[in-house]
Amino acid sequence: MSIRLLLGAMLVAVLSGCATQRIDKDRSALQAAAPRSILVVPVVNKSLDVDAPNYLLTTLSVPLAERGYYVFPVHTARTVLEQEGFYEADMVHAQPPAQLAKMFGADAVLFVTIRRWDAQYAVLATTVTVDFEYKLFGKDGTELWQSTQAIKYQPQNNNAGSPLASLIVAAINAAVVRAAPNYMPLARQANAQVFITGPDALPDGPYAQKR
Repeated sequence: MSIRLLLGAMLVAVLSGCATQRIDKDRSALQAAAPRSILVVPVVNKSLDVDAPNYLLTTLSVPLAERGYYVFPVHTARTVLEQEGFYEADMVHAQPPAQLAKMFGADAVLFVTIRRWDAQYAVLATTVTVDFEYKLFGKDGTELWQSTQAIKYQPQNNNAGSPLASLIVAAINAAVVRAAPNYMPLARQANAQVFITGPDALPDGPYAQKR
């Protein structure tokens, strides 16, 4: 066998091996449930920012509604849960999804966990990071869909002046971002990628506008 034929056979074998390793997520449960309404419960926070859950909660309804689902008002839902004695997000996430869905008459319940919501400072650069986990359960308690998303942002120094000036500007920018990091654009971007544009995005809901 010539070297060209041998390399060709090896390439086919490698490509075949890669193809067999691809795993498509099973969406049969989601398709069978075909949820029309989604209850978004309070967000569990594993970061050190105590305000992060409230900020993230306000960003979840819009992309789900844009995808074509009815979303129960998140603040009203939280108030109802508190009246039922569920004051902490961890307590809510510990409840059976079927029980929560029945309480509101929802077709599905969305649980979101913040894994990271921080800004790491390194003198000349500050990296802002958000990292979320999403899980959607049907009204019978079946897990229908899950996804994760992490987004990082580091301000770029576009100063074309002297190296010293560039260093000074970079240090100032890093300090400003560290003092008041803006997480909301990253949170909205993460939600959009998970629910709408990403490879594991939710399918169109019953109220989706025809494209």
